[in-house]
Amino acid sequence: MKNLKLKSARASFDMSQQELADKVGVSRQTINAIEKGDYNPTINLCIAICKVLNKTLDELFWES
Repeated sequence: MKNLKLKSARASFDMSQQELADKVGVSRQTINAIEKGDYNPTINLCIAICKVLNKTLDELFWES
């Protein structure tokens, strides 16, 4: 399932996939795979992404 919430949050900061990847220490391909729903990130990576985007785990990764 695509993670449109992550893509939207990243776009709201006018941040590229590469910029987010650099900030959390992964490759751009990893961020792309998470957004496409092809990769299930570790909880530590989820937390790192949330900190960079100023969002909670619920806001980005849990389905409502």
